[in-house]
Amino acid sequence: MSRRSGRLHAKNVKCDSENECPTELAPRKRKYEEIETTNEHQQDAQRHKYEIQGCWSQITTGTATPCILIETPQKETESSPDMSKFTRYRFKNLFISPCPLPELSWANSKDVWVKMLDKETRYLHSSGILRNHSALNTDMRVILMDWLIEVSEVYSLHRETFYLAQDFFDRFMSTQSQVGKSMLQLIGVTCLFIASKLEVCFINWVPGAAIENKEIYPPKINEFAYVTDGACCEDDIIDMELIVLKALKWELCPVTAIAWLNLYLQVSSLKDVPKLLLPQYSQEQFIHIAQLLDLCILDSSALDFKYRILAAAALYHHTSMEIVTKATGLAWESISECVQWISPCARAARRF
Repeated sequence: MSRRSGRLHAKNVKCDSENECPTELAPRKRKYEEIETTNEHQQDAQRHKYEIQGCWSQITTGTATPCILIETPQKETESSPDMSKFTRYRFKNLFISPCPLPELSWANSKDVWVKMLDKETRYLHSSGILRNHSALNTDMRVILMDWLIEVSEVYSLHRETFYLAQDFFDRFMSTQSQVGKSMLQLIGVTCLFIASKLEVCFINWVPGAAIENKEIYPPKINEFAYVTDGACCEDDIIDMELIVLKALKWELCPVTAIAWLNLYLQVSSLKDVPKLLLPQYSQEQFIHIAQLLDLCILDSSALDFKYRILAAAALYHHTSMEIVTKATGLAWESISECVQWISPCARAARRF
């Protein structure tokens, strides 16, 4: 084939291929348009997913059907927890005793009563406080508590101060193990030192004057070290103070047995015009029942009862069940066991 004929043949082949190109590219163009259409539909669906929709159910006329929020498509359905194991649920006793408090001008009496009862579940105590201390026995606790009462009398501390110290000591010992008997006096005097700084006295109200709250000046730390007769120094008490506070997690406001007794006597003595913040009861009656409580609290078995039950049982031995029910809201079934336990202490207290 000559050069000219070769060029003509190549030119004809090129033209044929150019004429065939539109027929081959047409289907690709349609395919591209289909892909574009599909993408547009997907974008519309995505936009529709995040659009604000009418989510309120239609209310039929003549009915009181409330508006119900319909779950949006993008919201994930939360699975309901498995209630069969009960591993994450705790139940409280909802059958609390009725509130005996009168109407208060400064707070809701029912709320005050519930908060006082709630503290009993927070500040737990038990007679088994010495179970993890093989070197100690209950007689050692009796001696220590009796000594703390004597120290409180020497420094003219309130009974509430001693009962706070007793509660701190018992709760602290329940958090520890294998405490030596040489440490008991240090722990006891430290608890009394903490309690003395928390005590507040109320000066009686007089006509024309307001109720005055005055902090008692607690004994100095060197005085607490002095009453131990050299067994504890000031630095020991300071170091032990921090240990006790950390062990108690700074929970220092229990409602003690003597505080419950004070409340019960106040409620039982209220007249037609209640004045809960002013003493209404006989001081002599309070002293007699408080002495019975002092005797009971020396025995660690008293810690098996709640403080309010212990105070109610002591009140029963000096009054009547009618007064106990009025002042405490407790029935006989709630205090009968404690009343029987206190009976020997009550007989012993009457001899003095």
